[in-house]
Amino acid sequence: TPNDELFADILRRSAKTVVLAANKAEGQAGEAGLYEAFSLGLGEPLRLSAEHGEGMAELAGVLRPLIEAAAATAQADEAEAPVMDVDVDEEGETGAAHTPTPARPLQVAVVGRPNAGKSTLINTILGEDRLLTGPEAGITRDAISLKIDWQGTPTRIFDTAGMRKKAKV
Repeated sequence: TPNDELFADILRRSAKTVVLAANKAEGQAGEAGLYEAFSLGLGEPLRLSAEHGEGMAELAGVLRPLIEAAAATAQADEAEAPVMDVDVDEEGETGAAHTPTPARPLQVAVVGRPNAGKSTLINTILGEDRLLTGPEAGITRDAISLKIDWQGTPTRIFDTAGMRKKAKV
């Protein structure tokens, strides 16, 4: 479909590893779909039949090294990740002095109602349009973390989705 071609073009430009799988490719009837998948230019498609369990071993064989590489990268990133959970007493003190470093930056979360200008505020602080903004509520769906150096202080600023009452979600 035109959408398949559009996404294939995006994936080709991303320089990421792409695993192309053609589902419902069992028997002679699946040959046409398999050949169509070739036309996307994403390499040789894996022939799958999710309903019949065909091709799952091949898919696992292709995914296993990718998962192992991602796990190794995640472990390396986790070793450098800032401390997120810090116990704070009633006065807001942690009991230990903390000077922000690149490994443990100052962390700031911008929280508020939907469409209150949280992303716009962060863009203003950064001095550039890094976050998507607009008049519609709900543009920011998940928390977004940005690493910045703010006036010489290593900082991680979080843009959050708008807070709503549970009854309105």
